[in-house]
Amino acid sequence: MLAQEIISDIIPALRTSDTGINALNWMEVFRVSHLPIVANGKYLGLICDSDIYDLNTPAEAIGSYELSLLDVYIKNNQHIYDAISIILDYRLTVVPVVNDNKKYLGLITLPELVKSFSIIAGLEQPGGIVVLEINPKKYSLAEIAQIVESNNARILSSYVSSEDANTNVLVTLKINTSELSFILRTFERYDYMIKHSFESDQINEAFAKDRYEAFLNYLSV
Repeated sequence: MLAQEIISDIIPALRTSDTGINALNWMEVFRVSHLPIVANGKYLGLICDSDIYDLNTPAEAIGSYELSLLDVYIKNNQHIYDAISIILDYRLTVVPVVNDNKKYLGLITLPELVKSFSIIAGLEQPGGIVVLEINPKKYSLAEIAQIVESNNARILSSYVSSEDANTNVLVTLKINTSELSFILRTFERYDYMIKHSFESDQINEAFAKDRYEAFLNYLSV
């Protein structure tokens, strides 16, 4: 899913002539801490509420402000995973979207990003989740998929993570069935280490706490 597919035009961009007070008012209305500044259709940067508070000159036009987030944006043809990365890196509440010429196209809101992310991860579909711990040298998604499919099931989505190159990887699988007992036994026969497994009634809480904790916990703030 690309950034251009989930652009929102609900939240307006700021002009350089808008004051800090204007910006804070819009932030309060839309419950965000960041807003894009645009001049003649070009994206100039993000202003955050802390920029305004730090300068303590809210009546001045924001065009005179020194922005702390100048080159923070995503291009329209980038994947939404890049938007997630930017949000986590800069602790953003919105993500500006531009084209190759840095023309401002709109922004991505957190609710829309969460919704799109849940679709990609298969969270909106019923099923179960299995988390495997695997030596990176032995990791084979093809073999894992074959094991799942041999039990008349299929993988809806997968996610691989590791703390560093010297540790085992954690492979999180969303599977289209909540009956996992046969699949788990097959993994065990193939000497896979099962770290966690969740059936459908456990997914919303346990899945968020496991593989997507950093992202989803931030969005809930």
